[in-house]
Amino acid sequence: MAAPDKVDPIHQFHINKIVDFHVGGLDLSFTNSSLFMVVTVVVASAFLYFATSSRAVVPSRLQSMAEMSYEFVANMLRDAAGKQGLQFFPLVFSLFMFVLVANLLGLFPYFFTVTSHIIVTFFLAMVVILTVVLYGFYKHGLHFFNLFVPSGVPAILLPLVVGIEVISFLSRPISLSVRLFANMLAGHITLKVFAGFVVSLSAMGGVGIAGAILPFGMTVAITALEVLVALLQAYVFAVLTCMYLNDALHPGH
Repeated sequence: MAAPDKVDPIHQFHINKIVDFHVGGLDLSFTNSSLFMVVTVVVASAFLYFATSSRAVVPSRLQSMAEMSYEFVANMLRDAAGKQGLQFFPLVFSLFMFVLVANLLGLFPYFFTVTSHIIVTFFLAMVVILTVVLYGFYKHGLHFFNLFVPSGVPAILLPLVVGIEVISFLSRPISLSVRLFANMLAGHITLKVFAGFVVSLSAMGGVGIAGAILPFGMTVAITALEVLVALLQAYVFAVLTCMYLNDALHPGH
């Protein structure tokens, strides 16, 4: 553990128990991560509820934001998977809003970023992949395996290509989860390091304050970049989900 006078950029990712709870050999304690997942759901639900409760013909700013979010995800799903893909709209919209709100909440001081933990992002990715697999077999049966057999491939190359396709499919939950987790983790660590420089240098008096100008500028710039990354990663997660769901609807190449 870091000394009290040192800035620990990893401390913000520690899981701390709020309510210690065990059932048999299982640790079901309510943690800070659990708390902020609940907060994320409550904030996203409250925003959508209050933004759309008036249903005004001339929408307010909040209603416009909610409607733009709805149309954004609907158009993204329609473009990637066609009109049939709209049956998955509740799933994609829920994932998009959860990731977006969780990312943005994590930017507030002393808040916890749940998407900076691989277990959370991997679970979200597995929800997507299991939906693809289960729906694919439900809708197409064994023809779902056509997903791994591209058309027009010479027979002699087919075993190699099928192997590559299978490995690519199995790596999807890993890439989907690691991309989100790594971006949020790296950005928050970088931000904490530069903020730590500002605090440490400012404590050294006038010379230190002058030297803290550059780290302070970097902190502001990284904060702006983190906001962009938070929005972008929610979009990337949602658009990849739409592309994977398209494979469940149309497994043929």
